[in-house]
Amino acid sequence: MAAYSIFFRETVHKDLRAIPKGDLARILEKISSLSQNPRPAGSEKLTGEERYRVRQVNYRIVYSIRDDQLQVWVVKGGDRKDVYR
Repeated sequence: MAAYSIFFRETVHKDLRAIPKGDLARILEKISSLSQNPRPAGSEKLTGEERYRVRQVNYRIVYSIRDDQLQVWVVKGGDRKDVYR
């Protein structure tokens, strides 16, 4: 399987700044792993959207996949209650 490129929506950087460094490192590892498998075990397709959600401890990462361009776009990240606002 070819590796996907990871891209971040501009607002994601702001979302991730509020996360403690130890948790942030694990979240970034999870995001990085999406380049090899954008639909890992535990990921869920969001209802009515072309987006997916994956969990890392108490945090959620919402992303979209562009298979034709081999791209993963991270569109939201953060505490589980903040992601769905």
